Amino acid sequence: MKFTTEKSTTEKYSSEEQRSSASPQTAGSQSEIDARVSAGPETAAAETAEREVRDAEVSEGAARPAPPTGSGSDTSGGQSRRLPASVLTPPPPAPSPHLDDYEKIIGQAQLDDLRFLARDLKGKSIKMVNSTAVGGGVAEMLNRLVPLLSELEVPTHWDVITGGNDFFEVTKAFHNALHGTRYELTKAAQEIFLMYNEQNRERLQFAEDLIVIHDPQPVGLIRSHDRTPANWVWRCHIDLSNPDEQVWEFLRPFVEQFDAAIFSSQSFARQLPIPQYLFYPCIDPLSEKNKDLPDAVVQRICDDFGIDRSRPIVTQVSRFDRLKDPVGVVQAYKLAKKYVDCQLVLAGGGASDDPEGAAVLQEVKDVAGNDPDIIILDLPPWCALEINAIQRASTIVVQKSLKEGFGLTVTEALWKGKPTIAGAVGGIPNQVIHKLTGVLVHSVEGCAFQIRYLLTHPDFAKRIGTAGREHVKENFLMTTNVKRWLLLFRILERAKSRRGARRP
Repeated sequence: MKFTTEKSTTEKYSSEEQRSSASPQTAGSQSEIDARVSAGPETAAAETAEREVRDAEVSEGAARPAPPTGSGSDTSGGQSRRLPASVLTPPPPAPSPHLDDYEKIIGQAQLDDLRFLARDLKGKSIKMVNSTAVGGGVAEMLNRLVPLLSELEVPTHWDVITGGNDFFEVTKAFHNALHGTRYELTKAAQEIFLMYNEQNRERLQFAEDLIVIHDPQPVGLIRSHDRTPANWVWRCHIDLSNPDEQVWEFLRPFVEQFDAAIFSSQSFARQLPIPQYLFYPCIDPLSEKNKDLPDAVVQRICDDFGIDRSRPIVTQVSRFDRLKDPVGVVQAYKLAKKYVDCQLVLAGGGASDDPEGAAVLQEVKDVAGNDPDIIILDLPPWCALEINAIQRASTIVVQKSLKEGFGLTVTEALWKGKPTIAGAVGGIPNQVIHKLTGVLVHSVEGCAFQIRYLLTHPDFAKRIGTAGREHVKENFLMTTNVKRWLLLFRILERAKSRRGARRP
């Protein structure tokens, strides 16, 4: 198996990766959890206790505790905070930054590298294809990656596939199955998936030199490979370390037809007959979601949402998705709050290709109950500035995912210098180096333990926050991602030329 490290796109190594078999976590009894969370945070015994409970609880097939009995869809429980009028309509598009605007962050030498790498690719073009234009990290990255590549005179186009609710219900199930959820793959689901892929294949044109298909939803477009001379690359943003075998065996024949595959972590690589590369996802430091903000703007937005900046703020920003474990975050907050004062902000929304969001949001409301310090914000997709302000106002940022391809919200928090607590799953450990750039957790009680610890140890919290920002600057900024795409494009073009030279 060939795999390319993030340090050198041209460097490949052969190895069979160890794959995680982590299962969803559960909490123990309330009294057990309380005892662990109340233990002295700096004692080895406390950490040992957490590990022991974690090991005992993380078992195959374990299930999450049910929401409080009787809550169901009863709206007398927790409620989403009413949104201010200022966020109910999309703001005018912010002006796009240009390459030179990044000089103050990465330096002139890095910009010169990008222009040098793009020089031999002028006149060649790229097409990106995914399943949604808004919501989720892929759309966010493409929104910035496409114009920056085009500014380097490598014209890049972006198409979004279309489909009905039945298609996106199937692809959401595929998404969860590739993350490890068991799934019974029916003939009907296969036919729905293939039908919409065929419709999109007939609708789209593939005249570019490099075609990049993001994630499994449009993977069937590969059937047009033989119609074009282009190189085709499958960019997988999902944790494939422990996929449902039925779904993976259904998708594998499509993936094997690509010229290369890209994954977000070493542990996601599969046995495939094509080259595999490691690309870390990235954030744009100049986007509305990540640019520096005056404190007055942060204060105004907190006031709009009723967030009290005079008290500690614990925040998770994610769409309402069970794999992001928002219910587990509420449970951890409730445990920690028995010992330290804090507020919990859950800020998220939905994506057009995710039909489960409303149901998960209701689950979160049910478990939140009537706690006035739990602020649930179901935000429209254009609230990047508001997310930025909330993250900057936060004392701690949490991303307690149960499965995660990479977790750009972790990257965003680290970039803002925030002490970050994150689930030790998927691509997150590439960002959060435990106790150096953040802290990793494996359970509800582990998350509660770390919330309490960071709120009571501000010097340590500040130190890991500072290190986290430097880690992002070195590895996870948009300009680094642009560089990797340019390098890969050059490698694939060179390989295509060699193949052409060998033909009689």
